[in-house]
Amino acid sequence: MGTDNSTFNATQSPEQGAASTHIHTASIVIYCVIFIAGTLGNGLVIYVTGFKMQKTVDSVWFLNLAIADFLFTAFLIFSIISLSQSQQWPFGAFMCKLNTFVSVVNMFASILFLTAMSLDRCLCIWVVVWAHNKRTVIKAQLISAGIWVIAGVFSTPYATFRTVSASTGNMTCYYEFKTNESKWTLDIFRFVMGFVIPFLIIVMSYVSIGIRAMRMPRTRRHRSRRIIFSIIFAFFICWLPFHIFNFIELRFSTNLEILGIVRMYGPLTVSLAFLNSCLNPILYVFMCEEFQKKFRQSICFVLESALAEDHLSFLSTRSMSSTFSKASQKSDTAATLDRIDPAIYENIPESTVIITEGIPRTE
Repeated sequence: MGTDNSTFNATQSPEQGAASTHIHTASIVIYCVIFIAGTLGNGLVIYVTGFKMQKTVDSVWFLNLAIADFLFTAFLIFSIISLSQSQQWPFGAFMCKLNTFVSVVNMFASILFLTAMSLDRCLCIWVVVWAHNKRTVIKAQLISAGIWVIAGVFSTPYATFRTVSASTGNMTCYYEFKTNESKWTLDIFRFVMGFVIPFLIIVMSYVSIGIRAMRMPRTRRHRSRRIIFSIIFAFFICWLPFHIFNFIELRFSTNLEILGIVRMYGPLTVSLAFLNSCLNPILYVFMCEEFQKKFRQSICFVLESALAEDHLSFLSTRSMSSTFSKASQKSDTAATLDRIDPAIYENIPESTVIITEGIPRTE
């Protein structure tokens, strides 16, 4: 959870050590699944929302959220290697700080983007005219840039206190605090700014949306709200155990029995928090209608190109088919004209006859 692994092992009983080994192995497997699914899934979301979907305010939010999760899952490879080597860190002090910085930035950026989505949806429901006139893609992009800056500032202290130490001949990456108050300060700050305040804002926003929705007919916006609500629910379910275990570890730092239990199950709460980064693409695919449409179009195009034995002959065949179709239409038109009695045109004024592709029609 953020302590030295040597101290962790010293406080374990043999039973806890055996259980910890199984949890350790399970954590590695979960990390690998998250790395593969999160990188591919978020990469797909970035591709579709960035290059296939129309630029809207919602697509800007989804794109930035996917970028945060993609960077996080991409850096997860360092944690996987470290876990597989019994918490050893062979990448040096700089990568130790950078890996921590990216992880904390992802947490802050995700919750801030979810908060922005909720406020944006609330404004669209309550002040429709204002939102229609003032809600633009440019402003959403500027707000997104501001969120990234704020997340970076919030994450800097956590990377600062991260360091590498050689303990019993093993290099480990961990937090080094001179006083226990410093750790309390950072954990409380992360809990309040990255969980409590955004949670209250999101709850108030959706309560307002629910009140307004009772007086409005159901529209397609209901589906969009359901997507955002599902993403928010998944985020809090994934991150809440992490915060709880952090405070239990701080509060009972002198109780070896409780501390052993917390440190034994702590990796599972961390794995659950990491899992959030690969859940968002799944929610997009299964719940977002526009994303499904663009995704199917992209897949169909790839399959069409891959299954064609000869792309040039494929295009040539389509061109010949089009030519034969046009020739057939002209032949049918000529045959139709031959069957029409010319006498029917004698009583029709010339100005009312319009010729279109050789077929006469009257106005």
